[in-house]
Amino acid sequence: MATIHKIGRRKCAVARVYVTEGSGKVTVNKKEMAVYFPTATLQYKVMQPMSMTNNAENFDVKVNVTGGGTTGQAEAVRMALSRAMCEVDAENRSILKPEGLLTRDPRMVERKKFGQKKARKRFQFSKR
Repeated sequence: MATIHKIGRRKCAVARVYVTEGSGKVTVNKKEMAVYFPTATLQYKVMQPMSMTNNAENFDVKVNVTGGGTTGQAEAVRMALSRAMCEVDAENRSILKPEGLLTRDPRMVERKKFGQKKARKRFQFSKR
């Protein structure tokens, strides 16, 4: 099996995932996954597509992720891994699709407007 390369995005984060056959080692930006994503929630999000398809110990994963915050990056990695698992085996699509792991989340930060404090918050209105 050759290396599978997939891209996942979430908010401003972009994750490039390279999946090869191996022992289940996950490297994110040349660091171990547990070091880069310290909380259990983020680690669960990253490993969700692998564990749902029972491939956690079958593949080595190298990830390059940039932009955004830690949660956005973890979800971008999750989407890229989901796409890779679908390419490994077409039957994985029926497992991942109902969980919403193959759907790109379009929600982005709303821009700040001029004459306002933030995107929606206004300056205090004075009647007199």
